[in-house]
Formats: sequence, structure tokens, C-alpha cells
Amino acid sequence: MVIGVPKEIKDHETRVGLVPSGVSALREAEHEVLVETHAGEGSSVTDREYMQAGAAIIQDPAELWRKADLVVKVKEPQPPEYDYFRPGLILFTYLHLAPLPELTDRLLASKVNGVAYETIREADGSLPLLTPMSEVAGRMAVQVGAQYLERPNGGRGLLLGGVPGVAPANVVIIGGGVVGVNAAKIAVGMGAHVTIIERDLNRLRHLDDVFSSQVVTLASNSWTIGENIRTADLVIGAVLIPGASAPKLVRRQMIATMKRGAVVVDVAIDQGGCFETSHSTTHSDPVYVVDGVLHYCVSNMPAAVPHTSTFALTNATIPYLVELAHHGLERACSEHPALSEGVNTYHGYVTHSGVAQSQGRQWHELATVG
Repeated sequence: MVIGVPKEIKDHETRVGLVPSGVSALREAEHEVLVETHAGEGSSVTDREYMQAGAAIIQDPAELWRKADLVVKVKEPQPPEYDYFRPGLILFTYLHLAPLPELTDRLLASKVNGVAYETIREADGSLPLLTPMSEVAGRMAVQVGAQYLERPNGGRGLLLGGVPGVAPANVVIIGGGVVGVNAAKIAVGMGAHVTIIERDLNRLRHLDDVFSSQVVTLASNSWTIGENIRTADLVIGAVLIPGASAPKLVRRQMIATMKRGAVVVDVAIDQGGCFETSHSTTHSDPVYVVDGVLHYCVSNMPAAVPHTSTFALTNATIPYLVELAHHGLERACSEHPALSEGVNTYHGYVTHSGVAQSQGRQWHELATVG
């Protein structure tokens, strides 16, 4: 199989879909790898390193997309890339289709087989290809929040951990999954007062065991969320329903009760966001203000630390990529059911129930689509 690795073109997206070690693994399995020139530079990976691993460097992205049987990326295709779509192409990337009906339309019309990292789910319920970027985003959320709490950046002028005699900032994390746990680790480490709000009581018990008295754990409901964000300095949205739109747990009227200069970081923005006031932003223009509250809603947060993110992502994706390349999509899905969970579009049909529900489309079970 021919695997193509294009240069990402989303705003400030400096990650890349494959590193040289991944190229080497695919070449050892006798697959051909094409890498667009300069694709890895943002992650400190040179064309020479790709060539030494056995990749061919391609100057023209159109040529790369045309020759590749499988394109491996980091983020969802951008409008200039839609013209590269064609029937039977396998696209392996973060798709986050729920809030992107236009992209879904183009994938379906072109009969592209879209395999989304974020919905590949193993038998134990884990999301192995989403986890590494959730770890990065969770840790970054606190760093970013601390930065925007500084007065020159429009915040309240708070040091997250306070100092002796001055109370630390109140950090509220909505969601106790991978993002929430990693955000809590950093916030606790920086000395903040941390509250985690989560709906799963068994998960709350686990978090209570992990963090002990370092965090406050609360069962999620609208009243609890409203009361806690009213006194929060930093709120991190860490909610996930795999493949589907994130629920709007924080209402506009709740934002209006918050302190002026408080900060919200919506890590769920890839799936539409969990704040009613959220809309996607970019690294070029990352924040906006609603009712005096700073909103950071960058949809590719981990791109700010591309070297860490790219290598963490490839560590997770390469076993699945090798399997897809070696067996082809149909056989790989048959032999590894987790991969079938990742197929969002196939032969012009929506094959993930979360995407279908979020966009009001008909869902077709993958096994029934020929």
C-alpha cells in the first residue's frame, strides 16, 4: 500500500501524522511512504530524516494525495484539501465530524473512507488514539488558563497557586476523564484549589482515591456546575461523548454570573464545546470575551507543543496504521473490531452513530454497507 503524509494546513497546525520511526516500520512491512516536503519541520523533523527512514519526499500535495491509497494526518482536512478526495481513499486522522456537516458532506459525496482516531475504541472502553492528545490538552489547559489569568492578557491578575497569606485561584474542571485528570495533576502541582465535577459516581470514587484531599470531587448536575463556576477563576471544559457533539453543560446565564477576568478553557471544542458561549478559535486569534469572561477555545491545542504531541501521537497510531496498511480497511476492521469503531464514513454512508445523531443523518452499521 502507498501511505501519504501531507503537510498540515490548519492554522498553526505544526504536528505531522507520522515520524521517521513510523516510516521505518511501514517500510519494513514493504509499504511505500510519501511525505510532503517540510511536513515535519514544525515538529523538528527534517526531510532528510524521513528520507533516511525510507520515505520519498513529494513537492506537490496534489500528487501525494493522488498517489496515496491511505493518507495519514493529524487534523481534519481543510477546504483547500477537499478537491483531493476520491472514492476508496482511506483517510486516517482526527476527524471530529459531529460539528462539521460540510466536511461530512464532502467525505460522503466523494466516498472517502474516513477512519477517525478519536472514535477507535478497544474492548475495555479505552480510546487509545485520543488518549495521548487528551493528556497533552489537559495539561496545557491549566498552563494556558494560568497565562490568561495574568492581567496583561486580560485576566483577573491572579497567580494560580497564590503565595503565603494570599489564597490560590479556584480551578473548576468539568469532566473527570483523561483531560480532567491531567488538568487536575497540573493544577494541583501549581498549588491551585481544584474541584472536579463528574457525573459517574464510580469515577468520582476513583478520583477521590487518586487525589485524596488534594481535590474536591462533586457529582455533576446543573445546580452544582452553576454554583461552582460562579466562584471559579479558571474553568476547564473536559467533557467527551465519543464521536458525538459535546453537551452544553455551562449555560450562557451561568457565564454571566462569573467574575470579570475569569477564564474558561473549552477542551471539548473539537466536538462543538461544552459551554453555550463557545466557538472555535485558532492559535492566531485564541481568545474572545463574553460577559467579561475570557474564552480560550482553540480546536488544536496540542499543536502549540508539536514535538511532544507528534511523537506521543505516532506512538499510539502506528500499530493501527501498520494493520490498516498490511490488511486493508475491510480485513483490518474484521480482525480488529476497535478499528471498525473508528470508521465514520464508508462508501458514501455515515457509519458512526454519534456522528449521525449529531447531524441528523441516517446511520448505517459498517457491517451492512457493501
